[in-house]
Amino acid sequence: MSSVPPVDAAERRAVEPVVVYAVDRVPAYDRDLYEKAREASTKIEEVIVPPREARTFEVAAGCFFRIVSIEGPQVGDLNLWNAHDLSERFFSGKTRALHATHVSTGDRLWSTLPSLRPLATITRDTLDWYGFDADGAGVHDVIGTRCDPYTQLLLGGTEYHHCCHSNLTRALAGARGMTLSEAERHVHDVMNVFMCTGYTRDTHRYFMKASPVRPGDFIEFFAEIDLLGALSACPGGDCSSTHSSDTAHCYPLKVEIWRPREGDLAGWRSPNRSRYSGRHSDK
Repeated sequence: MSSVPPVDAAERRAVEPVVVYAVDRVPAYDRDLYEKAREASTKIEEVIVPPREARTFEVAAGCFFRIVSIEGPQVGDLNLWNAHDLSERFFSGKTRALHATHVSTGDRLWSTLPSLRPLATITRDTLDWYGFDADGAGVHDVIGTRCDPYTQLLLGGTEYHHCCHSNLTRALAGARGMTLSEAERHVHDVMNVFMCTGYTRDTHRYFMKASPVRPGDFIEFFAEIDLLGALSACPGGDCSSTHSSDTAHCYPLKVEIWRPREGDLAGWRSPNRSRYSGRHSDK
């Protein structure tokens, strides 16, 4: 039974919205710096992520990495960590609050508290033409979590071991010599690369639709600090109808690491951790 609205309900609904964070003090996106650095960069490594699996990769600060569609429409779930301290990792909630529900060129992927600094900056996105469609959907969301075996068991009644959460757990465990339970604690909410998502207009429920990604499309990032990354090729394929499934058509993804030419990043330095005192009190 719904509650009775107050007499001034219409006025309360009509209050003007206010954007939560004024981001004028966040360092501006220096397009010229990144463009100069990427123009003469050299590919030094590539990693193929098989369908329904995950792989890790490392990127030194000052290098670029690209996630590339190579065979067919495929969504990827991305985790990022400080390569030297796994407790500092991608913070999807703050990234969403500082930028938007979906990210593209010029946006940054921020790290968890207490560090709160850019881990990576998006420097190129061949899907930036998509924008937001008539359903309110966009590409590369930071609103979803990742498909996981716990939700699959809750809603489907069966265990499935190639959910992105499990894929990322296995990949991290293998890369860092951890047990699965040790690695799982470090797996976190993802950036849904190439995924097309939004919220329904009537009930505001999270929805997905077929990704518009094509072979050759890519999203490129600049590593602001030394990074360990993990990417899962989602078992939902293009996420047009299902996820956590062996029935969807799935394809591999490729991660490329690119190193700029010596001197092309003159004056650049990794961002510092937050300077907050940590006192949590004014006494």
